[in-house]
Amino acid sequence: MHTLGKAGPINLSNLITDHYHNHHKKLSCIINNSFVPWVADVASKHGIPCAMLWIQPCSLYAIYYRFYNKLNPFPTLTNPNMNVELPGMPLLLTEDLPSFVLPSNPFDSFTELLSFGFQNMRAYKWVLGNSFFELEKDAIESMAEICPIRPVGPLVPPSLLGEDQNLDVGFEMWKTDDSCIDWLNNQPASSIIFVSFGSIVVLSAKQMEAIATALKNSNRSFIWVVKRPEFPSPNREGELPQGFIEETKSQGLIVSWSPQTKVLAHPALACFITHCGWNSMLETMTAGVPVIAYPQWTDQPTNAKLVTDVFSIGLRLRPNQDGIITSEEVERCVKEIFDGPKSEELKKKAAEWKAAAREAVGSGGSSDRNIQLLVDEIVGVSEISSSVERVVHECLGSDSGVHEVDDQLVIGVDSLAN
Repeated sequence: MHTLGKAGPINLSNLITDHYHNHHKKLSCIINNSFVPWVADVASKHGIPCAMLWIQPCSLYAIYYRFYNKLNPFPTLTNPNMNVELPGMPLLLTEDLPSFVLPSNPFDSFTELLSFGFQNMRAYKWVLGNSFFELEKDAIESMAEICPIRPVGPLVPPSLLGEDQNLDVGFEMWKTDDSCIDWLNNQPASSIIFVSFGSIVVLSAKQMEAIATALKNSNRSFIWVVKRPEFPSPNREGELPQGFIEETKSQGLIVSWSPQTKVLAHPALACFITHCGWNSMLETMTAGVPVIAYPQWTDQPTNAKLVTDVFSIGLRLRPNQDGIITSEEVERCVKEIFDGPKSEELKKKAAEWKAAAREAVGSGGSSDRNIQLLVDEIVGVSEISSSVERVVHECLGSDSGVHEVDDQLVIGVDSLAN
C-alpha cells in the first residue's frame, strides 16, 4: 500500500497528461474507491472532478466518517468493549464494529488509507455508494447534512436483476467449477445449503471439522466451496476432514470455486452460509436468499449485524468461549432457516429485498435517478469547464487585459448556471 501510494500518483498523472490533455480527448470525471484515496489529489491537480465509489455498505461509510473525523466515541485501549450509538443505526456492540476501528486492529496500512481518505473528503465532488436507498435509508439520511452519499447500486450482474444473462460482465479470480449448476438442476426447489467464505478466509482445522459435521448431521444437501490452501499447513488449516467427501458424496458437492451468482439465483437454493463480504451480500439480496452469517474481519461483522437486525434476512453464528463456531450452533441455524419459527419471515424479507433491488435500478428507481443525476452534473461541470477555457483563450488572445478576462469568466459561468 505504501509503495502504491508513492508510485501511483506519479504514474496516474503521467497517464492523464499523455492521453487526455488535448482539446479532442479530455476527462470529465475520475471515479476511484477508498483504497486509492490519492487519486482525488491527482484529479484535483489536473482540474478534473472526482467521485468516490464506496464499495461497502453506506452504514460503514457513516461509521468510518464519524470515527476518522472524531465525531463520536469509539472503543479505545482503555475502554475496548464500549457500545457505540450512531444516528441511523442500531446499537453496535464491539463484535458488530468493523475491525479497522478497533484498538486491536493490526492492519496499519488500511487504517492509514482510510484515515487519509475520510479526512480529505473535500477532494470529492461526489460520493457514490454500492447500495440502494431503500435498503439503508436511515444510515444514508444520517449523513445528508455531514457528507452525503448517493447510493447507485446494487452493482451486480444484470442476470441477478432479471435481465439477460448475456449482459453479465466481470471476471473470476479462479476457474469456476460449472458442474455444480448441472448438479443443482437435479435438486428440488429450496433444498440446498450453499457454503462459501470467499477468497481470503482460511478456517482452522477444528472449525472446518465443526462445519463439516454440521452439514453431515443436517441431512440437507449442500454445495461447499473449499479452495485448496495455496501453502499447505501442518495444522491442516482450510482442509476438509479426512473421509468427509466420501461420507457425503450422495448428500453434497465440494467445489474449488463456484459461479456464485448463478448458484445464488438457482431455484434449488435455500440458504447461504457466508462470511458476509459486501459483494456477496448484495448478490444474495438481489437473489432473494436467506443468510447464515459467519463474519471474519473488516466490514463483515457490521454486515452481519445489518443482515440480522436491519435487513432481517438471516441469522448470525455465535462462537463459544473458545472462539469456535460449534457444529451444534451451525445445525441450530440451518434448522431455523429451513423450518424454525423465523423461517417464513426470513424468506419473506429476502423476497421483499429482491423486489426492492430490482425496483431501485429499474427505470425511475432511486439508484437509476442518482446515476442520471450524476451524469447530468458531470455534463454540466464539463460544459462550464469548456466555456471557461474558451473565454480564457478568447480574452488572452485579445487586448482586453486581466480584468476583462475576470469579467468574461463571471458572465460565462453565470449564463451556464442559469
